Amino acid sequence: MYLLSAFPFFQILDETRTLTILNQLEIENEKERQRESNLINKMATSHVDVPGEPTETGTALLETATGTIQGFQPVNNIHQHLCAFHFYAHDMTRQVEAHHFCGHLNEDVRQCLIYDSPDKDARLIGIEYIVVESLFLTLPDDEKPLWHSHEFEVKGGYLFMPGVPGMGERQDLKQVCKTYGKVIHFWQVDRGDPLPLGIPQIMMALTRPGQLDENIAKDVEKRFGVSFEEQREQRKDLTGPDHGIHPLANAAGRGLKTELREVDIPPATSMPRVFV
Repeated sequence: MYLLSAFPFFQILDETRTLTILNQLEIENEKERQRESNLINKMATSHVDVPGEPTETGTALLETATGTIQGFQPVNNIHQHLCAFHFYAHDMTRQVEAHHFCGHLNEDVRQCLIYDSPDKDARLIGIEYIVVESLFLTLPDDEKPLWHSHEFEVKGGYLFMPGVPGMGERQDLKQVCKTYGKVIHFWQVDRGDPLPLGIPQIMMALTRPGQLDENIAKDVEKRFGVSFEEQREQRKDLTGPDHGIHPLANAAGRGLKTELREVDIPPATSMPRVFV
């Protein structure tokens, strides 16, 4: 009799526990949805529409015609796509996904156009020059802080070549791991600027664990089907600059900010001959 009367009690208890667990799961799901929403909003902010009218048919036809007639050798020299992350040299919290489209000037120098995405309507936001260690060491000491090393980016797994098979990517990144780069961004897309506003900014790259925003990292891993952790494990045997990372590189451990200020223009002492 007592056992029979206890059954409803235990049934109610089990239902209560189940409801509690379901409520906890719903709370966790809501938190996850909120995190995803925040990330989407953050990414949307950095991908605002560029003001202006849609490209007209006449303009498109003209571009097609000139594209057939003219040559584009500098652009045609682009041979690789690197994805990495940059942050402002004066503010590490402002981080930008950077797609590099690079070509070699020679064996020791590369130059890259940097876009905010690999898509057709991507915005050109900056440029990067990449040099081998021996050339970097020839730079004046006051120039070196403007350059960053690539060793941690590569070995940390954060710099990758979208769509390139592992062995092909590895061969190139073995070289990149030893180089230095100088990056200048003209368009501050991370703050939602609709056009390039302000003056160019010096950018830096990742140099140690924990710098990259986890939401940005997860978003890129998901979209490109990569795992930074797996790439880190696969690249742990790669080596950086032969002489180690120069102490003046990477802004020499300090913040750097480009600023605009007025200066007096010295009077011309003589007119150029062409105007005389």
